[in-house]
Amino acid sequence: MRKAWYILRTMAGQEEGAKENLLTKIRSAGYERFFGRIVIPEETIIDATGKSLKRFSVSVNAKLHVKTGSDVKKGDLLAEEPAIHARHSGTIVSVKNCRKITIETIDKKYSKTYVIPESSKLVGGIKVGARIRQGMPLTQDGEHICEIDGKVIESERVKRVEVQQENGEIDVYHIPYELYDANRIYKGKQVRNGELLAEGRKIYSSIDGRVEVVDLGTRKEIRIAKTQKKRMFPGYIFVEMMMNDDTWQFARTVPGIIDFVASGGQPLQLKQREARAVLRLAGIESFEEKGKPVRVEMDIKVGDVVKITSGPFEDFAGVVKEIDPVKQELRVAVTIFGRETPVTVRVSEVEKIQ
Repeated sequence: MRKAWYILRTMAGQEEGAKENLLTKIRSAGYERFFGRIVIPEETIIDATGKSLKRFSVSVNAKLHVKTGSDVKKGDLLAEEPAIHARHSGTIVSVKNCRKITIETIDKKYSKTYVIPESSKLVGGIKVGARIRQGMPLTQDGEHICEIDGKVIESERVKRVEVQQENGEIDVYHIPYELYDANRIYKGKQVRNGELLAEGRKIYSSIDGRVEVVDLGTRKEIRIAKTQKKRMFPGYIFVEMMMNDDTWQFARTVPGIIDFVASGGQPLQLKQREARAVLRLAGIESFEEKGKPVRVEMDIKVGDVVKITSGPFEDFAGVVKEIDPVKQELRVAVTIFGRETPVTVRVSEVEKIQ
């Protein structure tokens, strides 16, 4: 007998407890061969508001460990900047503490970086996110003047290292302060062409969330929107099992479980596409993104019937209930095990049914 998917009813809010009770009873009775996976489908809600969005700026040469659509946990590695190697052989003639300030134009097409000795005090308000105007002094002594209108996108402490080649030319390196190794980099040291001066800076996520990678030309920006989980079907758990009189009675008498969802007095078996949607929502089965370019003008309106072409509910048809033209998203009501379920999809993930 092959396993199939069925639905158990619980009290809303007690799904996890009922699941744990069922798992415990299965293990105690040695019924593992009769039962498979037990899932509680959840929808990921993305909070993309400005206050919750975290931004990480990296160079165009950085190695990315995430991509748009990835889910990350706090502490996950997002990207690595290239290691810093000596471009030519020579002697280190200067090592100075500096502050690297990068200002980007509002259209994000051009940026200017200033490396300012820490002995030159910055004027107040020079911090990431601050608006700066052309001609505005960056330091209290007026020695450094902003040359463009824009916004501060980077402010970090660095070591400015100068290496003099045999021909007298000077190579300059800016090593992030936290990566500087005084045993490796010091005035008077001889360095060889290609010698490692500093490891590449690693960027880690400071929050849990969903990733969006944006290529801005002069740099890349990793944006992370906070996410939270929402139960798709409060009061229900989904179980893969061999159904017979014994297992039916076994599962329905577990503490916290009310009964099977039934049709005509018989436990309702999920259809194949319904089971596939449950597995995708639970993250057990992956799916391929099949998005097409999004039109600015949507030819879809509330009340239209659409077919979902990508995501957990691929191949489901439903009625459009809400439209968000700014986010290019739709709220579509689909039917799974006879229950209307609203799901959020991008415009690029649906086709209008004529």
